[in-house]
Amino acid sequence: MPPATPALCVLGELVVDLLPVPGAAPGSTAPHYVARPGGNALNVAVAAARLEAPVRLLARLGTGPLAANLRRHAEAAGVDTAGFVDATEPVSLAVVGVGADGSPDYGFHVLGAADWQWTDEELDRVLPEAVGALHVGSISSWTEPGSGAIARLVGRLHGRALVSVDPNIRPMLAEGPVGASLGNDRAAVTARLDELVRQADVVKVSAEDLAWLEPGTTDLDDAARRWAGRGPAMVVLTDGGAPLRIARPGRPVLRREIPRVPVVDTVGAGDSLAAGLLTGLLGAGLTARADLDAVPDDRLLALVDDAALVAAVNCTRVGADPPTRAELAAARGDG
Repeated sequence: MPPATPALCVLGELVVDLLPVPGAAPGSTAPHYVARPGGNALNVAVAAARLEAPVRLLARLGTGPLAANLRRHAEAAGVDTAGFVDATEPVSLAVVGVGADGSPDYGFHVLGAADWQWTDEELDRVLPEAVGALHVGSISSWTEPGSGAIARLVGRLHGRALVSVDPNIRPMLAEGPVGASLGNDRAAVTARLDELVRQADVVKVSAEDLAWLEPGTTDLDDAARRWAGRGPAMVVLTDGGAPLRIARPGRPVLRREIPRVPVVDTVGAGDSLAAGLLTGLLGAGLTARADLDAVPDDRLLALVDDAALVAAVNCTRVGADPPTRAELAAARGDG
């Protein structure tokens, strides 16, 4: 029997986002919302599957009437859901509103949710035989008790598969009263992420993340260089519509312009970029740390450009809606 194809494993939370319906029932005491599947891990897995990568989503699927929608959303994209654990805790819920000044207002219903309860035994059970890369990040990677099991899995895979980390900080859940209810504060979250970054091969971090993790940081080139010196072979630092920064240990920081597109919204853009990058690395056979260390800049930048295009196409649509492989080829201009 031929060996199994190494899979991209995405590990993290499943979140139902309740989004207000614009213009519906103005002034009513019964606002209208639409429920959309979300969460960093689900978005990354769906984006990678649409690019036809072999991807397994490792997630604890909680209880409630919206749980089935989360599973269907993953399956419709071609995600392998054999990594799902049927949990007894509730599904995480994020309610999105708009404040009086037009700024987004969030309400999180996540205390005791399924996403934070990973055990070592569960992770061992759902991990496939052949792992090409493991992507972790966002709330589940820095919220106990499950974050400890995730960190131990990263430790076991370190040196055996590519490890990708995206902090994806959500300040309301990382500190303050809501964060405290989850056992989170700035010191604990920073320490948990530091352990993951030290063992990562690829890190995607945003300027917004850095503003929370390293308050007062203004020199993003220096930040990218420092983060590459903490352990990763490659750091991609995003900054909204500004150029990407790509840092590798002991090398000059590179900058890459992102495609200019008519932006509808940016939901899922960072997740789409991460999926595009990891799909490209695996497709190019770069499945070990030594491969990343040896790959020339021009070849690596071509993969980064493709990933940026995946994110750009996503931004031309409402919500997290990344392109298929055929749509990416069309956007690239492939004949």
